[in-house]
Amino acid sequence: MLEGWKLAVSKLFIIPQRYILGIMGFLAVVNAYTMRVVLSVAITEMVMPIVHNETIDSHSCLDDWQMNTTFVHDTTSSNLYPWTNQQQGIILSSFYWGYVLTHIPGGMIAERFGGKYSLGLGMLCTAIFTFITPFVIYATNGNWISLVVVRVLEGLGEGTTFPALTTLLSNWVPLRERSKIGTLVYAGSQIGTVVGNSVSGALIAATNDWAIAFYFFGAVGIVWFIFWMALCYPDPQSHPFISQKEKEYLAEHIANISSKDKVIPWKAILTSWPIWALVLAQIGHDWGFFTMVTDLPKYMKDVLHFNVKQNGIWSSVPYILMWIVSMSSGWLCDWLIHKGHMKISKARKFFTTLASMGPAVFILIASYVGCDRVLAVTMFTIAMGFMGTFYCGMKVNALDLSPNYAGTIMAIVNGIGGLTGIIVPYLVGALTENHSLAEWRLVFWIAFAVFLVTNLAFIVFGSAKVQSWNTNEGKAGKSTDVEKTKC
Repeated sequence: MLEGWKLAVSKLFIIPQRYILGIMGFLAVVNAYTMRVVLSVAITEMVMPIVHNETIDSHSCLDDWQMNTTFVHDTTSSNLYPWTNQQQGIILSSFYWGYVLTHIPGGMIAERFGGKYSLGLGMLCTAIFTFITPFVIYATNGNWISLVVVRVLEGLGEGTTFPALTTLLSNWVPLRERSKIGTLVYAGSQIGTVVGNSVSGALIAATNDWAIAFYFFGAVGIVWFIFWMALCYPDPQSHPFISQKEKEYLAEHIANISSKDKVIPWKAILTSWPIWALVLAQIGHDWGFFTMVTDLPKYMKDVLHFNVKQNGIWSSVPYILMWIVSMSSGWLCDWLIHKGHMKISKARKFFTTLASMGPAVFILIASYVGCDRVLAVTMFTIAMGFMGTFYCGMKVNALDLSPNYAGTIMAIVNGIGGLTGIIVPYLVGALTENHSLAEWRLVFWIAFAVFLVTNLAFIVFGSAKVQSWNTNEGKAGKSTDVEKTKC
């Protein structure tokens, strides 16, 4: 009776369950990034006007843009706070204090018990604290330390996201679909950034209240959690509604996954050159990405003088192109590998290089176009378009190196990379006290150098071979050449 009911329900799902998982994983990342970036837009309308030093830079943009726009704030809210630029940097970076702490525990829990619950409960935690953020600020009369505490708690919840998703993908996605589905999931960060920036700006402009953005995205995150718990499961074997055909297909095509109790080979992982090359590549990407995600709205406001609605829209434009490139490059990467035009290692390095040096060059160019707002946005957009190839390059590389311990590897890689989320906003805040173009140009030169060095390390030491410690049977010093496996 029960089996007959499960069979009947499985027929209602036209889309295979691995794609449903991919779609819900994509929405998880979208929600994660909307809740992460909402403060980057809102904070421009939460602080009292700061007097700029007009003599610091002879090339600073003139304020005549403001003749056709609004002045410092578009909102009429009286809830404005005297946070300094350095305090704002600490506030923006504080999310990542908690974020990096739960990566490794999140990865270990996901590998032990499945990623469904560690991802779902972590996202629910972030959604709740996002929703109550305005209440905390009001209750403490704008004490910036209280906002730091809330953001740390949000980060603790969201730190499980990528390790859990990587574990789920290793259990659900066959090699021949790895770039496509992996890119779909991870590229949710661009859509989340687009939605977070544009919708936050529109909501704040429409209601004259910065708090509405936190209420909205917190509530959406809670709704996502309900659907996630109902639709998704840790692996094909535990899914009650998966078709027998899909279950057999996945059992045949997902290789190098062990059902045995796993003892994480910490020594082998921590002494692996490909792992540390991947860590450095992640640091490079995150440095540039967090510079854009966290601080681009401030650049748009302080240097180019966009108002909040324009800021939300134009800060989003680069991520639209990034998402388009992400999805198309994921399909292209799989096709090149499947047709034998590229081995997996070469493909990972090629697309990672595009995702590093393209942004490095065009972000820097953007700082040299001066106050031409159209050209500046164009350069930022091209830069982020190149960054879209990152996902089929190095982001799925943890799945290549060790499907069994992909969650733990992602936790290490993404956790260490997340440290840049602590460093970058504070550094940018400290370097741009006077909001001048010259100060921001230094910020972009630093990003260029980080991109260059970390990408070279990945080219030299990176790999896509399954490592010997992925299975208990592997012998030290040897790796399985997964590149010879047919897709």
